[in-house]
Amino acid sequence: MVPALLLFAFVVLVPSARGLYYAFTDWDGLDPNFTIIGLRNFTDMVHDADAMSAVWHTVLIATAVTVIQNGIGLLLALGVNSTIKSRNFLRVLLFAPAVVTPIVTAYLWRNLLSYDGAVNTVLGAVGLDSWRQDWLGDPDLALWMIVLVVVWQFAGYSMVIFLAGLQSVPKEIYEAAAIDGSGPVRRFWSIIRPLLAPAITVNLMLSIIGGIKLFDQVYALTGGGPGHATDTISTLIYKDAFTLGEFGYSIALAVVLTVIVAVASAGQYAVLSRNERSAS
Repeated sequence: MVPALLLFAFVVLVPSARGLYYAFTDWDGLDPNFTIIGLRNFTDMVHDADAMSAVWHTVLIATAVTVIQNGIGLLLALGVNSTIKSRNFLRVLLFAPAVVTPIVTAYLWRNLLSYDGAVNTVLGAVGLDSWRQDWLGDPDLALWMIVLVVVWQFAGYSMVIFLAGLQSVPKEIYEAAAIDGSGPVRRFWSIIRPLLAPAITVNLMLSIIGGIKLFDQVYALTGGGPGHATDTISTLIYKDAFTLGEFGYSIALAVVLTVIVAVASAGQYAVLSRNERSAS
């Protein structure tokens, strides 16, 4: 195990420790001379309106993506788990967007949602000119367009995990419940939902962590704009480091992002694991 541990320390532990150290400095990323400033980066963050907005946007996107993506993924899984003849084709079709690189998907949707893009063109062609919007340029809409793109791409991914859980449920249980007179809603809530607890745990964990760390789609779709209306912690880290040269401050933001991910994932896992044990 020693070679693997040494490689892990060199690739992960040492850079992480150096990064944590630089979070307490005013390093600009280039100058080897810098000053240790203690907690000033973190106190400045609290008084930075852009940073606080980025934290709020990150939480909002992560929550919306987690709820909507898993809700749609579960409905899709229930649909393609039926005996319809096209179920195998639908599984492939619905999962296909998850295979595409997120940055490619984001650029595709940026063209579709631009003011002269396909979405507004179709709306105009069918006589719905009043529905035409600057989807990515309106501060009230841009954040939700990011959620739309992420959900569109990864709902199929959640579907596959739920589908694996559904297919592990013995058919005899469904048949026994149907004979006892249980309707579809009752069967889902009393039988399927408890048996899907492991799949729900995995899906929610992946969704919340991915939503908190979201960068590619946000940067490609809006660049954090208009203004700072869609900035997340990840995009703000990039801007502060590579545009403003405030590496110390950006690393402090990265530390905060790491703490948020750790707390959210640990808390969620504790709750879901307790529910999973009670269901079993």
